[in-house]
Amino acid sequence: MTAAALELLPLVLELSAFGLGVLGLSLIGAYVERFAIVTVQHGQPLLGLWAAVMGFVALYFAYSLTVDRVVPALSELTDRQTTTE
Repeated sequence: MTAAALELLPLVLELSAFGLGVLGLSLIGAYVERFAIVTVQHGQPLLGLWAAVMGFVALYFAYSLTVDRVVPALSELTDRQTTTE
């Protein structure tokens, strides 16, 4: 590996870790929102409302993690990659 590739490795690992976290939170949030809809359809509106709030929280954390960590890391990675070439 070259020195330039080794300099990018921590940033790529950070981007991968946060990207997987965002993917996991998004999948969990979508599943919980689906569960909330099904629960309300089966006649349990309070449980459905609670599940909808929990799904929203998971989706909000995914959005927040994307905006705060993934996008800046991706921007920094592309900036460093263009300067090393």
